[in-house]
Amino acid sequence: MTEPLRVLLADDQTLVRTGFRLILGADGIDVVAEATDGLEAVEAVRRTRPDVVLMDIRMPGMDGLEATRRILTGAEGGPRVIILTTFDLDRYVYAALSAGASGFLLKDVSPEHLTAAVRTVRTGDALLAPAITRRLVQRFTRHGDGTAALHRDLASLTPRELEVLGLLARGLTNAELAARLHLAEATVKTHVARILAKLGLRDRVQAVIVAYETGLVSAGENEAPDQA
Repeated sequence: MTEPLRVLLADDQTLVRTGFRLILGADGIDVVAEATDGLEAVEAVRRTRPDVVLMDIRMPGMDGLEATRRILTGAEGGPRVIILTTFDLDRYVYAALSAGASGFLLKDVSPEHLTAAVRTVRTGDALLAPAITRRLVQRFTRHGDGTAALHRDLASLTPRELEVLGLLARGLTNAELAARLHLAEATVKTHVARILAKLGLRDRVQAVIVAYETGLVSAGENEAPDQA
């Protein structure tokens, strides 16, 4: 992609926004707008059409979770959202991932990790390794805690696609999937793309959540080694 990467910063702390703006700008990433609450973020997205939104989860008024839902609901080709938090296993982060966010970052993230994360989600990839997402899902699914859920019917998937989804949810990378199933890595990528398309999912993060919430995979079942 040759056009500059466009980012919107949504955080009620001025120092956080200022620091992130300086870090991103030094790496050639344009900060096109800033917002201090969720409503401002929603309006700024409509106005400026950023590629990526860095969204604080806890803000006054409309919080980052509701703002993420409004930004991503029905937003085909819309921005990617990265959740900012001070807690790495916050149930609000899980709910945001269910709503379509592409990953999360702790606010004390290093400058290198911040810019790499923004560039990663801009290309359409999920920020989280499946193993990290799995830990979130195991903690917050089926606990009746009010978090958002992704309800999907897996009947549209072929037996092979169900197999790929189950292994993906256990933390296997594309290369590991290819080796396990004796397939070319390109074929695995095609299967993953078809799974996302059939289930109406944005990325692998949501696919992992769906696999657990539908019961295709259970916590602790034949887990692959963490890839985090």
